[in-house]
Amino acid sequence: MIDIHTHILPGLDDGAANWDDTLDMARAASSEGITTIIATPHHANGSYTNLADDVAEHTLSVNEQLRAKGVPVTIMTGQEIRVHDDLLEAWHRKELLPLAGSKYVLLEMPSSRIPKAMIELIHELNVMKLKPIIAHPERNAEVVQHPERLAELVEAGAFAQVTSHSLLGGFGKRIEQSAWTLLKNGSIHIVASDAHHIERRGFRLREAYDAIERRMGEQWKSYLQINARHVLEDEPFNPQPFAANSTEGALRRVLSYIFNR
Repeated sequence: MIDIHTHILPGLDDGAANWDDTLDMARAASSEGITTIIATPHHANGSYTNLADDVAEHTLSVNEQLRAKGVPVTIMTGQEIRVHDDLLEAWHRKELLPLAGSKYVLLEMPSSRIPKAMIELIHELNVMKLKPIIAHPERNAEVVQHPERLAELVEAGAFAQVTSHSLLGGFGKRIEQSAWTLLKNGSIHIVASDAHHIERRGFRLREAYDAIERRMGEQWKSYLQINARHVLEDEPFNPQPFAANSTEGALRRVLSYIFNR
């Protein structure tokens, strides 16, 4: 398995506090079948600033230490980039990182709302041949109230990542319902752990995939797992399985595929 959203680098944000935490997380990931982890420390969220060069340096160091410890997990570079006014300029200043050197970038919206200029930002990133993935939209208050607004962002050219813990009730019943609603509506393209710590918030990625297979079928589990691999390979996401709950959901999946070609 591949996990595209984690906070495994030590001492950079509210994830792993030190090397011991990182090592524990890597071993836990390996034990549930995760082979590749994209490190996505918070950046520009008002609390943490993790510039591209610093993330790359920390990732290199962690990989060397994991190899020395015999842990069969590879860490790749990334950031969880908070949507902010300077984002496009920061990209041109080479302060930002895509996921694993691909054209996919992980964006975090504020927890309370969708930024007013979100569709314009998605458009500008698409013009730059970048593919924005919106992190954990099921935990955004505006999306919870109005799931169709995430569909609008997807139609504009974005993708969306749901968190394993959300699907499994780790953030409460309301977020769990939001996560499954978005997934069943075709607004979700990838699953990741957003792991921070083995006790406070571990991976639970295999558990989430198993739940998806039970509730939506093996084709959806396969679709989401393949998309995670396509991030590493910098390939387009697969078209979604056509098991729509509605005609509208099917249309969104077709549009998602067209935008990603």
